[in-house]
Amino acid sequence: MEQLTFTKFLNHLLGPAVNALLQALHIQPAHPAAPIPNSVAMEVLVVLLLTAFFIAVRLRLSVENPGGLQLTMEGIHGFISNLADEIIGHNSSKFVPYLTVLGMFILTCNLLSLVPGLESPTAVETVPLGAALLTWFYYHFAGLRENGVGGYLKHFIGPQEGMPLAVRIILPILIFPIEVFSHLARILSLSVRLFANMFAGEMVTLVFFSLVPIGIPIIFEGLHVGVSLIQTYIFVLLPAVYLGEAMAHEH
Repeated sequence: MEQLTFTKFLNHLLGPAVNALLQALHIQPAHPAAPIPNSVAMEVLVVLLLTAFFIAVRLRLSVENPGGLQLTMEGIHGFISNLADEIIGHNSSKFVPYLTVLGMFILTCNLLSLVPGLESPTAVETVPLGAALLTWFYYHFAGLRENGVGGYLKHFIGPQEGMPLAVRIILPILIFPIEVFSHLARILSLSVRLFANMFAGEMVTLVFFSLVPIGIPIIFEGLHVGVSLIQTYIFVLLPAVYLGEAMAHEH
């Protein structure tokens, strides 16, 4: 496994501790000398970068004279707040922090490969899958908390009011497995879409960089930025839709 510079640093610093933890969990790492892969190291780097950004914004908060970092954060927060309000509706504000952090994490991961010596962790399938699973559990938890177990299960059995007795008995039997499969498919949809686009974008850029190292790769880097922004928007939009559905009250 070819290690990036930051990955080597993390393995040197934390490798023994990670190996001890994996052994305690009875997990054998594929590379004991370097148990932290590049994708995990890049995620750690993204978390550190975002933490530093949030601290810098917090330290420079000003009502009279807001700086560039504050204006940038206010723009991001305002955009996601409006998106959440339009899609989720009532009580959408409590989901804005999650959607904001999710979007900034995905976007930073997507753009990381633009820096020489780094790569996008979202081009590795496990990273989008982790974000998709977290979102899946989060919106189900929000739905259960809002509606209760009984109320939330009504989302999975179809409309009941005004239906004949036979329909109210048969419809849940037909609808429930379809709904369960549909919700499970969302994990695949979120993760595969992001992974496939980021992986393909990096591969195309690498191929053209190896063939024509001057000029042409810059065009594909621009396309990579565009794809990164679009995929981040989709990865925030769909969880907002899922949260809106989960928060709805069935009658």
